[in-house]
Amino acid sequence: MKKIILLLSCWAVIGNAQPVGSSISKVGTTAAAFLEIPVGARAIGMGSAFAATSDDATGLYWNPAGVARLPYREVMFTHVNWIGDMNHDFAAMTLPLEGFGTIGVSFVGLTMPEMNVTTIEKPEGTGERFSAGSYALGIHYARTLSDRFAIGFTAKYVTESIWNMTSDAFALDAGVLFTTEFLNGMRIGASITNFGTDMKLSGRDTRTFYAIDRTKLGSNQRIAQNIEVDSWPLPMNFQFGIAVDVLKSETNLLTVAVDALHPADNYESINLGVEYGFQSTFFLRAGYQNLYLTDGESGLTAGAGIMADLFGENLRGRLDYAYSDMGRLKAVNVLSVSVIF
Repeated sequence: MKKIILLLSCWAVIGNAQPVGSSISKVGTTAAAFLEIPVGARAIGMGSAFAATSDDATGLYWNPAGVARLPYREVMFTHVNWIGDMNHDFAAMTLPLEGFGTIGVSFVGLTMPEMNVTTIEKPEGTGERFSAGSYALGIHYARTLSDRFAIGFTAKYVTESIWNMTSDAFALDAGVLFTTEFLNGMRIGASITNFGTDMKLSGRDTRTFYAIDRTKLGSNQRIAQNIEVDSWPLPMNFQFGIAVDVLKSETNLLTVAVDALHPADNYESINLGVEYGFQSTFFLRAGYQNLYLTDGESGLTAGAGIMADLFGENLRGRLDYAYSDMGRLKAVNVLSVSVIF
């Protein structure tokens, strides 16, 4: 366990390394920033401190090792009216296979309404419209190596597009989860996400024409050329978390969690969260995202949830809601629906 966590830590430090004494946050230096938007009303309600819990289908995003111990199948959908009139959606399914482990698939998308194409000459619009979107499709595998230790891996395809330009990449996630023998089975989790290839836009929107010499009659005024664009890395992140059930009985369960984040495109920060469950049916949550982050907009979170039988004990439904304060940006409301069978 120590060797694996040390390996993940070294991997994250090397990949996210900055010069000693650097005060540069590296914000805006990565592609596919939508991969950093948290998913799941339950996790968001807990301040995104979920690396050491990761015990539902959103664990495919937070720490794939967490789904290794799920005894049931789950299908989940999450929708968020994100800032700037954008829509953020997440869907996932987990399937435990006896003797093999747990497999899963996930999809995340960030979309926005079409917009008018404007130019300096036509600031009100040219009559054309364009769209933009970002998507990621993941395939996951997790299994337990002992009664206390689990590992998980994710392979995903990432693509972004704007008008006639597209870019894609392949990425890997890896995570570990260890349950201790003390403090009601305190959990320790670590994950590294979005380790993959760089992204570079390509398409006909880079095509332009160049005049060799506008002062000479008869020179070619339309020499075709392509504007060279740069490539950008994915937003790799290392997250280390601890979760403790400070109150645990047949009726009440109170969990406190804390995560430390080391992203490639920002400063380090801490997430804090708490969840109270009554008879595994009603849930209340609160948390704080990105504590100590310089110039961060996210902050307090809160949420609630309910779980109930749908058609007998073998089919259950779960509805979760979360509120996330985004500072000077408008607050975000998150709704998740799960079916467990």
